[in-house]
Amino acid sequence: MIAATPAQDPAQARPRLRLATVWLAGCSGCHMSFLDLDEFLFELAAAVDIVYSPVASDTKIYPEQVDVCLVEGAVANVDNLQLALTLRQRTALVISFGDCAISANVPGLRNLCSAPGRDSARTVLERGYLELADASGQLPFAPGIVPELLPKVLPLHEVIPVDLYLPGCPPSAERIRAAIAPLLVGQRPRIEGSSMLRFG
Repeated sequence: MIAATPAQDPAQARPRLRLATVWLAGCSGCHMSFLDLDEFLFELAAAVDIVYSPVASDTKIYPEQVDVCLVEGAVANVDNLQLALTLRQRTALVISFGDCAISANVPGLRNLCSAPGRDSARTVLERGYLELADASGQLPFAPGIVPELLPKVLPLHEVIPVDLYLPGCPPSAERIRAAIAPLLVGQRPRIEGSSMLRFG
């Protein structure tokens, strides 16, 4: 006869984290670095439920009650803005994931293109779709299909409150692991020291 296994103490049972990753205006390099976690991805899979991610989920609607969200990219268009607002309402801990989310970085270079009387979005669109086009050039306009550009590209913290910053272009896999591993045991990561705070 097999002895009954004692029931696990509910106080010791840690619920699985609900993890999301989001890709706004960026190159996906931060998500590629996330995939470079290699064997740690197995540990992560055992401890979290990935509830929203461009690399691991087909879900189109950002879910409720997310514990942690890594947000890659700047806020450059109305879709980025709406997703940022939604994820902040539905997420306990929001992490600016990489230099584009923290400073707008390369997507933010559009901000330098503004001309007198015109915002950077209008200037860039006119240059790309009218001035450099053949005679059939026209500005893109397809509401619901092509998201409208914001007048200025913004870092994430200018749109929503951010709880943690993870710099790097992209952050290394080691840095990502150092930020995520403490969360798996209910601790807040410490992002400090040059190895964790260096940009680029």
